[in-house]
Amino acid sequence: MYIVLLGPPGAGKGTQAQRLAAATGLVHISTGDMFREHVRNGTELGKVAKSYMDRGELVPDEVTIAMLLERLEQPDAAKGAMFDGYPRNVTQARALDEALAKRGAKIDRALLIEVSDEELVARLGGRWMCRRCGAVYHERNDPPKTPGICDRCGGELYQRDDDKPDVVRARLEKQKPPADLIEYYRERGVLRTVNGEQPLDAVTQALLEAIGPWPSA
Repeated sequence: MYIVLLGPPGAGKGTQAQRLAAATGLVHISTGDMFREHVRNGTELGKVAKSYMDRGELVPDEVTIAMLLERLEQPDAAKGAMFDGYPRNVTQARALDEALAKRGAKIDRALLIEVSDEELVARLGGRWMCRRCGAVYHERNDPPKTPGICDRCGGELYQRDDDKPDVVRARLEKQKPPADLIEYYRERGVLRTVNGEQPLDAVTQALLEAIGPWPSA
């Protein structure tokens, strides 16, 4: 079984991917982790990817697909895989479909974790840091005892520019799964949506139910 995980930053894809992997035996393939591993190991694909990354450019689809297919050859991917971070658009989705079709496989489920913009901003835009010791707080999930003051050292708390709500909102607009990608999987009958604002365990259970029965061998 091959699954695509979709959702905006802050939706909890990484956490849920680990939980789903443990529950299903599917390997979690994060393209970001995959790039870093190839670059660290100095593989030929890693060298090509690094040349683009060093220039601040996106790694071409053919390089990413080659890495994905190579990763799927490893023993831990025998049952299938969950793709996290790819595809990001319809062109990439088609490329992945074509590559899997050559292996006699296909995307069985596209799981979309839905979270409102307001909740995402609250999750991503509430982080504060201590100027003195670097301690990290969250104004909703882990607030300091005294607003603006570090519990550990009494230092001043500040908010990085990229943690400010306005910046978070702008980033979300750029990094959300595009509507046409969601529609691409909906048209193929594999899209399932899950409410990502539920408690962690409830989201995991909903995702497992959305995966449904395993395809027969």
